Amino acid sequence: MRVGLGYDSHRFDPSTPCILGGVTIPDHAGLKGHSDGDAICHAVIDAILGAAALGNVGSHFPPSDDAWKGADSMDLLRRAVDVLEGENYQVVNVDVTVICETPKIGPHVSAIRESLGGALHIGPDFVSVKGKTNERMGWIGAGDGLAVHAVALVDRIAGGDTPDEGR
Repeated sequence: MRVGLGYDSHRFDPSTPCILGGVTIPDHAGLKGHSDGDAICHAVIDAILGAAALGNVGSHFPPSDDAWKGADSMDLLRRAVDVLEGENYQVVNVDVTVICETPKIGPHVSAIRESLGGALHIGPDFVSVKGKTNERMGWIGAGDGLAVHAVALVDRIAGGDTPDEGR
């Protein structure tokens, strides 16, 4: 079993919809990004790929490549899961913390867990999502944007090759 840590942050952009974990949050400014700005998906991608030492969101979906401009981050997450599974790993569980003053995350936790669980092939019971404020400190506390931390546990798929010695 291997553990990965993911992080992402974005500024708010009132000209885009707010999408977190594949769920549209109504009546709130979206996030500025090359794709749809879904910081939860980006942090989870970094966590699962990092756990298997397979790079990060930027190495697989670089912002310099117009193919990913405006991309649906849930599609990027499903592609990252395909990369992970192609290397004989599977996601065991994911824990996500969204740090923001607004929007309130609590009312959307169930929908986000369902969305992420489906994309990760693990179901919502293996996905934790919680919101925390930054106690009005710094740029997050000022309401300029949000940040996300994600931790993922991955394991070798039964019958998969074992890692090389010395890795």
